[in-house]
This record gives sequence, C-alpha cells and structure tokens, in this order.
Amino acid sequence: MELRQLRYFVTVVEEGSFTRAAARLHLAQPGLSAQVRQLESELGQPLLDRSHRSVTLTETGRAVLPYARAALAAADAVRETVDAYTGLLRGRASLGLVSGAAGHAFDIAAFLADFHEAHPALEIALTEDTSERMQAALLAGELDIALLGPTGEVPPPGLSLQTVIDVPLAVVAEAGDPVFDGADRTGIPLAGLRDRALICLPRGTGVRAALERACAQVGFRPRVAFEAAAPDVLARLAARGLGVAVLPSGEEEDGSSIGVPLRTLTIVHPQIRARIALAWRSTGPAGPAARALLDRLRESLPAVGGNPCRHRCLESGRRCICL
Repeated sequence: MELRQLRYFVTVVEEGSFTRAAARLHLAQPGLSAQVRQLESELGQPLLDRSHRSVTLTETGRAVLPYARAALAAADAVRETVDAYTGLLRGRASLGLVSGAAGHAFDIAAFLADFHEAHPALEIALTEDTSERMQAALLAGELDIALLGPTGEVPPPGLSLQTVIDVPLAVVAEAGDPVFDGADRTGIPLAGLRDRALICLPRGTGVRAALERACAQVGFRPRVAFEAAAPDVLARLAARGLGVAVLPSGEEEDGSSIGVPLRTLTIVHPQIRARIALAWRSTGPAGPAARALLDRLRESLPAVGGNPCRHRCLESGRRCICL
C-alpha cells in the first residue's frame, strides 16, 4: 500500500468521479483507475461502487476513508515539521473571491505574485463564485479563505469575518428618471423603489441579500428585471433606460463614458450597507500554507469600521469591490 494510492482514493471520493479526480491530480484517467484497483486488490475488498453515474463508496470504503485521510494528514504533518526546521513553506491553499471583484480596490494578482515570490513552493488555487456558495464551501472545508459579501446580518456559525469594505447602497439611473422626482440631496427612500424595475447583482451576493432584507422590512418585494455580476454592466443597463441600478456607493459612474448622463443617490430610510469581508473557518485554516496566506491577507486588508471605504478608494485611485 502506497501513500499515493490512498491520495488517489480520497481524491476520487471527493470529486465523485475518476475523470474529475484525474484532472485535479494531473493524471491520465486509466492510470488513476489502475492505481485505485491495485489498492482494492491489495486490501481484498472493493472500496468504490462504479455501477452508477457517479462513483460512490462501498461499505468497506466508508470504513477505510477516515483512516486514509488520517494517514495522508500524518504524512503531511511530517513534511510540515521538516519544512518548519528548514524555513520552507509548502502545501496548497484555496482562496475564493466574489465574482467581479478582481482588479478593483484589492489587486489580487499583485498580492498573489508577491506572496508566491516569498513562498515559491506554495500552491494557491483561486476561484470566483457568489458569496452564498463560498460561505457554504468554507464551512464544508472546500475553501480555506474567501473575500465575500456577507449574506446575513450576522456571520454564519463556524465562520470568522474581518470587514474590509463598508459602504451604503445607492441607486443609479438616467438623470431625468422619475425615480428622482421628489428626492432631495440626502438620498432616496427605499420605498421609492417599490414597483420599479431594478437592475442588481445576482442572488447569492451580499448586496442582493441586503436589498431583499431591507425591502421586506419596508413591506415590498424588489422587482429585479436584470442581473449582472459586474457593477459597470448594471450602470450601463440603467443608462439605456432598462431600470434603476442598485449599486454599492463608489461603483457608480456619471455616464460620460457612454454618452448618457446618470444620476446617483444613496438609499435611505433605511440605509442599506454593502460589505466585503475576509472570511475563514473559526477554527482556523487546516494547513500552514493557508494559515500563512490568511495572515498576509489580514495584514494587507486591515479591518475597517464605519464608512472609510470611499476615502481609502479615492486615495488609492482604485474602485471599491463592494459586491
């Protein structure tokens, strides 16, 4: 029995497919299948049921899986102990990023390049997804760290959050849109969006969740006509008269780039906050690679309170990522 065979077995279980496991391990599928069969032959029992569309564990496989994971964890711990003495950080860390956030207030590409230069033996897997799915992935252990928009008023049990951006929501529409009738400079009441076609971020994002909660409190359900992950697309749709865009303050534009004058007002009564937070499991990342990545991220993205985002973005010349 070899450690690599145990790793192949565990990976197939996690992926539920030999094809996906082979792609993740950068192996040819026939070779992967042969190694798992060799492990089963040595143990004298089938570990996987291949009769269905997805690969599932046999009863023996379910009993073996925790020991296989424990053996792999022990082997990793041996390597980590040696690396600690040599000062070398190796391993793999997974980082989730809310869709559309890359390239705004936080230059993730520059951050990862600097981090890789400091730790060349460390592998980082970067994925983009909605905040809701990333929260679930963190709790399931499928992600180590994520930059996301919290979808609830309080963090889900088991997650720790460090808020890095906190701004109010605003509406963006053509300058002459009736939504602005009767509004003053202080903002537009949320009730003024009742029965209006809205353009917003998709479900599963923090902004959408915050908007729907606030509308329920006021007594109506938002009528979202268009969805898009990129805030600039929302503004462009509003510029074409397709509805009123709801955006985090700081993401709006004046319409000069598309030749249509746009007007922006903060939503009030109640004011709705859009937040981006660094999130991780409360127990901490499992491996030293993820722990090092989290420490560096927390240093690079200091916690904020109140509404400092706009000041920070103006100083840096970058746009915020309040998604």
